[in-house]
Amino acid sequence: MPTVFTHVAVPVCAAIALGTRRVPVSALLAGMLASIAPDFDGLAFKLGIAYGGMAGHRGFTHTLVFALLLGLAGWWLAPRWGMRRAAGWAWIALCTMSHPLLDMLTNGGIGIAFFWPFSDVRYFSPWRPIEVSPIALKKFFSPRGAQVLFNEMATVWAPLLAAAVLALVARRSVERRHGAAAA
Repeated sequence: MPTVFTHVAVPVCAAIALGTRRVPVSALLAGMLASIAPDFDGLAFKLGIAYGGMAGHRGFTHTLVFALLLGLAGWWLAPRWGMRRAAGWAWIALCTMSHPLLDMLTNGGIGIAFFWPFSDVRYFSPWRPIEVSPIALKKFFSPRGAQVLFNEMATVWAPLLAAAVLALVARRSVERRHGAAAA
């Protein structure tokens, strides 16, 4: 799995690209939480639940169904964010869905049961550039953890930030043209 720092890259970069009128700070914070929520299944390790089971890590919480269900929180919160309900649902569902998609790009662990309950197949991407993160804190704060963070900066953060900045520049250019045309 990527680190918690990298799972939030998708909502952060999407919010940069879309702007605060479309993604207010409170929606961004909820999206960041949604992007890490699938890893709450890590509690299964403490409860003795098997890693490969649907109640274990990379099981149910890493599915499309989970993302769509968690999106209902966005449906409920959307009016508070000044968004249409469908947009709030889509925001949270997509932020949640980004988690298993990033996990599929890692070079370790077991695959993602993305289409469960329709399929028990666990998926990895054919391209797996993200180094799997150490789970234990002691191992995370080590040279190996630093290597993983550097890898994530190069493979996830840099491309997403570049895309976000390009989208931001394009969006502002369009807004300026529309503002000039209205004047």
